[in-house]
Amino acid sequence: MASTGARAGGGAWALPEWWPLAALIVLAAILRLATLGEQSFWYDEAYTPVHVLHASLWATLRAVVRSENTPPLWYVIAWADSWLLGTGEVALRLPSALAGIATVPVAWAIGRELTGRRTTAIAAAAFVTVNPLLVWYSQEARAYGLFVLLAAVAMLCFLRALRSPTRGRMAAFALAGSLALVSHYFAVFLLIGMVIWLAWEPARRHAALPAIAVLALVGLALLPLISAQGGHGTQWIGEWALSSRLQAIPQYYLTDYYGSSLGHGIELLVALPIVVGIGFGLWRVLTPVEERGALIALAIAAGGILIPIVLVAFGEDYLAPRNLVGAMVAVTALIAVIVPSRRAGRVGIALAVLIALGFTAITIDVDLSPRLQRGDWRGLARVLSRPPRTGVGAPGSPNRTASGASGVSGASTVSGASGASGARKLMPAGVRDRAIVTVELGSAPLEYYMPPLRNLLPGQAIAVREIDEVGYSPLVPAAGTAPAPGFRLLERVDVNGLIAYRFVSPLPRTVSETMLQGDAITREAHSEVLIPGGLRATVAAGA
Repeated sequence: MASTGARAGGGAWALPEWWPLAALIVLAAILRLATLGEQSFWYDEAYTPVHVLHASLWATLRAVVRSENTPPLWYVIAWADSWLLGTGEVALRLPSALAGIATVPVAWAIGRELTGRRTTAIAAAAFVTVNPLLVWYSQEARAYGLFVLLAAVAMLCFLRALRSPTRGRMAAFALAGSLALVSHYFAVFLLIGMVIWLAWEPARRHAALPAIAVLALVGLALLPLISAQGGHGTQWIGEWALSSRLQAIPQYYLTDYYGSSLGHGIELLVALPIVVGIGFGLWRVLTPVEERGALIALAIAAGGILIPIVLVAFGEDYLAPRNLVGAMVAVTALIAVIVPSRRAGRVGIALAVLIALGFTAITIDVDLSPRLQRGDWRGLARVLSRPPRTGVGAPGSPNRTASGASGVSGASTVSGASGASGARKLMPAGVRDRAIVTVELGSAPLEYYMPPLRNLLPGQAIAVREIDEVGYSPLVPAAGTAPAPGFRLLERVDVNGLIAYRFVSPLPRTVSETMLQGDAITREAHSEVLIPGGLRATVAAGA
């Protein structure tokens, strides 16, 4: 290995052998940290600070049992993080970003272990650095970024134990696998392939048994927690057509969570160098070492992806494409072994570069295109937080857009009031007695960005002078019509695809939770009704 400052034969300074890894770590940090707070929280992220994180760790863990469907490790980290840095977007996403950056050197080491080639290591680390899905979950305040890192560490420890099954390496594998299990339940499917491989050969089986026993004990210890959590918040999975979920698995890997907005043409364009590279690498025939490395990566990836698919047939349907993100490091390693394989030569390296460039283009496009980002609930909350005053040049008037009024880019508004003076009579400035009817995915973000809000419960009613209906396309045909007698449309706001209709009344009018639930504007979406925390609800008539 060349050292820093060493001179090559011609007297020029030689770069150290590890310089590509250092460059990739820097690039990974830039891609993850520079835009960490650019997007607002979406539902799952906002739900954590609003409903899960509490002053004490014990209260937080009890909330995890009651309301979450994930093991506790990430929430412990998030609780400590919130104590140190607060609950802002950057603060709560920082652990995921650091985990995403740390995954890059782990991927490098995985590539080295699989083939012993520096080219494989560079390709694996480069793909992890710029892959849109892995960058996406490195910028999300949820457990997925941590899951990816610990799944990668478990894979690396497994490969080292496979090469040299010493007691220390088996212990490292047991520890890494246990941490992966307490970060995400789907880690078990990745570990199944590793355990089978370790136990397959009798000569290695004896050394592997203690590690396998530890993993089994950790898995059994998690069963009471799984039972107590009871699949909270997973009903949406079964409502999503299985065919669409299967299609989303490669789609997510190629173009991230919202990449479907780009269209199938872009997906195919990104997939093309991967498909051609794998085909060319296999056609040129892998070396025996590369073939073994590819088979190991394939076995791990197959366990992480195919086992959850098979379980659907047995009635255990938890197949959400995002739950498979931990398997994507093994998928990436498989591509890194085959595409730039030794016999593929410069063609393989060129195709690997094209793959990395395609991933990078999508990742940058996400930063530039709101349609590829999480819903802008922060921007919408900023608009809704403004008192709905009207008048010439005033916020909310027919001749002024919401983007000009609030500084939210991409927003527009139309007024349903008969005129500026009439609209001013509808809603005096500063009045906050309102109800917000939102799609379920907007409830936690609006509670986070517009505190204090709370749910209006079934059977309750409230007297309000403003009703806001919030959702996104496709809208119901009745969207924009008054939700109750005496209310008039003041404005329609569109903030990067999130739509709100604001209705006002000159006097407080009593509306029930049942009535408001019937006025959701998004087609076939669950809705919730939010009201300011200080408003007093009553029992609805007839409840």
